Amino acid sequence: MADKYGAAAVNGLHKSDVESSAAANSEEIRRKKRMKYLTYGIAFVVFQTIVIVIFSLTIMKVKGPKFRVRSASVENFSVGSSNSPSFNGSFNCQFGVKNTNFGQYKYDSATVTFAYRGTNVGEAIVSKSKANMLSTKKINLSTEFSLPSTTSSEWSNDLSSGVLPLTATSSRLNGKVTLMFIMKKKKSTQMNCTMDLVTATQSIQNIKCK
Repeated sequence: MADKYGAAAVNGLHKSDVESSAAANSEEIRRKKRMKYLTYGIAFVVFQTIVIVIFSLTIMKVKGPKFRVRSASVENFSVGSSNSPSFNGSFNCQFGVKNTNFGQYKYDSATVTFAYRGTNVGEAIVSKSKANMLSTKKINLSTEFSLPSTTSSEWSNDLSSGVLPLTATSSRLNGKVTLMFIMKKKKSTQMNCTMDLVTATQSIQNIKCK
C-alpha cells in the first residue's frame, strides 16, 4: 500500500513538473511573439518615418523655376561704323521655363528686354502658360532689335573686335506650383542672361544665364 501511495506521489510530482514546464514554454512562446510583433511595429514606424522624410525632401519640396535663353539666331542684321554707332535686325529666340518640381507650374506673362551695354535694343513678350512637372516649357519668339545710337565709349572696341555684348533680362515671372492637385505654392523667377552678337557671322554665341 505504501508503495502505491509513493508511486502516486511521484507521478503527481512528475505531472506537476510537466505542467509547469509546459506553462513556462507557453509563456516563453507568447513573450517571443510579443517581441516579434513589437519589432515589426518599430520597423514599420521607422520605415514610415523614412518615407515621410524622403517625401518631404523631394516630392513636397518646391523649388523656384529657371527662366533662360536656350538659343538665339539673328536675321537681317546690319551694323554702322565707329562714327555711326548703330545696329538693327531681328532675333529668333527660344526661351525655356524649367520646372524641376513634382507638380505643374502655371505662370503669368513677362517681358524680356535685350540691351547693349545698358541701352535697351528690343523686347519680347512671353505669354502666360504652364510648364509640366519635371519638364521645360520651350517658347519660340521673334522680335526686332535696334540701336539707333549709343554714347558708350566701348563701341569702337566692340566693333573692332566684331563682338557686341548683349544682355537679356526679364520682369518677374510669377506663378504657382500645384502639388497633389490641391496644394499650391507661389514661386517666381527672373531671367538674367548674357550673350555675344558676332558681327562677322551674324550669330549669337556664348549664351550664359544665372
